[in-house]
Amino acid sequence: MPELPEVEVVRRGLEAHALDRVITSVEVLHDRPVRRSPGGASVFAGALVGRTFTAARRRGKYLWLPLSPGSSAPASLPMGAQVDDAVIGHLGMSGQMLVQPVGAPDEKHLRVRFTLADATGARSELRFVDQRMFGGLALSAGGAELPPEIAHIARDLLDPEFDLDDFARRVRRRTSGIKRLLLDQTLVSGVGNIYADEALWRSGLHGERPGDRLTSAQVLELAGHARDVMSQALEQGGTSFDALYVNVNGQSGYFDRSLNAYGREDEPCRRCGTAMLRAAFMNRSSYFCPSCQKPPRARRA
Repeated sequence: MPELPEVEVVRRGLEAHALDRVITSVEVLHDRPVRRSPGGASVFAGALVGRTFTAARRRGKYLWLPLSPGSSAPASLPMGAQVDDAVIGHLGMSGQMLVQPVGAPDEKHLRVRFTLADATGARSELRFVDQRMFGGLALSAGGAELPPEIAHIARDLLDPEFDLDDFARRVRRRTSGIKRLLLDQTLVSGVGNIYADEALWRSGLHGERPGDRLTSAQVLELAGHARDVMSQALEQGGTSFDALYVNVNGQSGYFDRSLNAYGREDEPCRRCGTAMLRAAFMNRSSYFCPSCQKPPRARRA
């Protein structure tokens, strides 16, 4: 699944290539990707034509594109009031947002097509492509600043307003394993399986170490490593293990070449040389060094 760096790469691409262009048409080729949009495909498409995407924003793994004002105000607002809506999106396991020239061959798993026109009349297409269709798009009424659908999602470690001290306090009140806490989107957003394993390896912590058995210094160090590894991945265009994750121009990232933990089962630890292990974790896999990342001792009765 695309994680924070991959989604941020897509956000930057949308910011560069999809803003301030009039949406002249919206074609929903499969209803499933807009299944969560109020009113379904027809309302989704009808609410967007004639408007423009004015920004590209992100919280954790969610993207949203604020729209120029329209008339789709909630009933709670005065009659005739206008609000700034947004299109909210999640890439799921295999979603892609691609900018293509008009007339380019359709991708096999093309689901939604936006035709855009700039001030000169030149047209392009923004395409939502999703093979597995776990991702999706939806219209969020009044969601330009922060869609209410994701208001419960915490800020991420690359957000300058993220409160590290509060994060450390909350982690140290939990008895769950620290990897599970890193993946808890109400504590910190955007850290997925790959980057959690990388940050834990850098910190020398086992993912099953309970939060309440960590010091504040350990939590802050771990958060710093998670921020650093995601920043480094972002500089390299994200992590790609197959052709499903690409930026808006269809290019893959290459941070997978720099991974120290994830996907390296039986390979030597780059710190001590011990063979790396893989363990099942929440329908996923965890990769760690059994020497550098000692498992926690069982709690005493």
